[in-house]
Parts: sequence; structure tokens; C-alpha cells
Amino acid sequence: MSLQQLEQLETELQFEHFTNEDALNLGLTLIQYAKENGKSIAIHIERNRVPLFTHLMDGTSEENVYWFYRKKRVVDHYNHSSHYIGKRFEEAGTTHDESSLLSPAQYQAQGGSFPIQVEGIGVIGSVTVSGLTPQLDHDYVVEGIKRFLNK
Repeated sequence: MSLQQLEQLETELQFEHFTNEDALNLGLTLIQYAKENGKSIAIHIERNRVPLFTHLMDGTSEENVYWFYRKKRVVDHYNHSSHYIGKRFEEAGTTHDESSLLSPAQYQAQGGSFPIQVEGIGVIGSVTVSGLTPQLDHDYVVEGIKRFLNK
């Protein structure tokens, strides 16, 4: 996907509101999607940097927790998906690790974390998937949001 397509995806996948109950239902939607595909993922959802939902499916580990925090910090910092930011640096001929001033131990611009954007308000949080490849983590988080929003 191009940067323009990734940005369009962020524009399309906006929420009318985002409550604690929405976080629970989005998390359960992601779990169901992973089960349908025989995958194990770790999921973390935050609003205003407050954790509202975290679940590690069987087959995931503490390592996935480190990954979802590093990816979600990218969303917190840039207000774009971690995949978008990684791609933006790649298209500039470099990597986030090499060219940002952010610590790679704390920030990873790898696919899997997506902004929770509320219409008329902006980015208020993130939903993050870890446990697969960066591309699949991104694909799962996008599909989970699409299913939740019925898009």
C-alpha cells in the first residue's frame, strides 16, 4: 500500500464515539477474527493512553507485550498508524530507527498499531495487534476495525 492509501484508510476507519464498552467489543472482534483464521495474537487498546483492553491469546507471550507498547508509542507520537510511519521513512530512503530521534527500544514503526480516530475530534487512542508478521499485524488490526465498524 502507498502512503496515500494508508492515509485514506485512516480517514475511512473513524469512529463516531469510543467508549470502554467499544474497546471491549473491538477487542473481542479481533479475538474472534484471529480464531477464525487459526492465529494467536496479543491485543492492546488504549484511549488517552489509558489501557481499556489487553488480551494475550494462547501461543503469545510477554515478548508480544513489549512489541505492542513499542508500536503504540509510534501512534501516540505521530497520530498515524505504525505501518504508515514505517512506510513514510522507507519512502524517504531510511528507517525510523536510523532517522528519528526516538529510541528503538521504546518506539518501533512496524505494522500493527492503528489510531482510534473519533469523527470531529481526532486521534484519541490506539488499537494494537502483535504476534504475527508486521504486515499481518497491520492487516488484522485493520480488518478488526472494519468488522467492528461494519465497513
